[in-house]
Amino acid sequence: MSKHDVVVVGGGISGLTFAFEAARAGRSVLVLERAGGPGGCISTRRTGCGYWFEVGAHTCYNSYVGFTGLIDACGLRDDVTQRAKTHLRFLDGDRLVPGSNLGVMLRLFGWFEAAVSLPRMIGAKKDGKTVEEFYSSIVGKRNYATVLGPMLSAVPSQSADAFPAGMLFKMRDTRRKDYPRSFTLRGGLQTVTDALARQPGVEVASGRTAVRLAANGAGWVVVTDDGERHEAGVVAVATPPSAAAAFLGGAAPDLAAQISRVKDTVVETLAFAVRASKVNLPVSMFLVPRKDVFHSAVTRDSVPDPDWRSFAFHFKPGLEPEHRVARVTRLLGLQRTDLEDLVEKRTILPSPGRGHEVIVGEIDRLSAGNRLCVLGNWFAGLSIEDCVERSRKEWARVATAG
Repeated sequence: MSKHDVVVVGGGISGLTFAFEAARAGRSVLVLERAGGPGGCISTRRTGCGYWFEVGAHTCYNSYVGFTGLIDACGLRDDVTQRAKTHLRFLDGDRLVPGSNLGVMLRLFGWFEAAVSLPRMIGAKKDGKTVEEFYSSIVGKRNYATVLGPMLSAVPSQSADAFPAGMLFKMRDTRRKDYPRSFTLRGGLQTVTDALARQPGVEVASGRTAVRLAANGAGWVVVTDDGERHEAGVVAVATPPSAAAAFLGGAAPDLAAQISRVKDTVVETLAFAVRASKVNLPVSMFLVPRKDVFHSAVTRDSVPDPDWRSFAFHFKPGLEPEHRVARVTRLLGLQRTDLEDLVEKRTILPSPGRGHEVIVGEIDRLSAGNRLCVLGNWFAGLSIEDCVERSRKEWARVATAG
């Protein structure tokens, strides 16, 4: 049996932020991560020639004050690099729709419907509305279904129709003016999670799945799939909702019941590098299909390279691997042998719906007063910064409790 001050279940940015804050406060921390290494939704593929590309999260802004604070604390400020201007482009089958960004969206809109609907934007409020309800009332139902809806679904790599309208895009009041407005790091975003995992006082155990939680006096015992028991005064759970509910069911059934109300979904990502000379597609960032078997494709064109390009296609679940490869090669005009450093990643993402804020309120109420924390990208929002803010808030809560 191991003994630590804190055990964190899940080694993504949420769990690692919590671990970092606890270790910085002088606590000993064990992070249990079921995958082969830390990172979670932040996943950077590094090739043998030094090229890298993102398989998961890829965008950061200087309004991410908590995340930039982690970068500073890890001594990575000199690794920050500005992202080049890129473009959002639409796909209609295998055809790239001419134009990019807001201009192409406006050309694709039906303007009679838009003219009738757009005045409703004045004074429109998101409270209590889903993404589909709010935005279709502004641009019209057809414009939403054929243009805006697919673009909004490209952001979380799943249908965003039922999401609470306020979760997708958030205005943040503070910006770090010493950081580029949009940035990444030399070596990719996983540079940050790797650095957090190496912090003094943080021990990461990869390939270890936490299967059960039990009360142990004033603290807890976490049991892993190999039968090991890990004692801690504080436990933080930073996993997708379904996994968190299953893990907490025995020790905190009321909390688990609330968490289980948050649905999740699977995204199958196919990512690869390709010689730049083999791709005719113009520079982009998002490729948004109006209707297809994938939600979006993200390129690394925001960090230009003279020899290489890369793509991460985020597919809807249920497609066989060979069919995903076939869709990608047909679209880009490539052969299977052109796809280098091919990686496939299965990610479970939250799918919050109407009334999500009530569920979060109940989770917080049930967590209050005890030393059990629930973290993740499914509370106030889905961005990296939302994860960091939640973890810092929860550490402050339990640290204050003693």
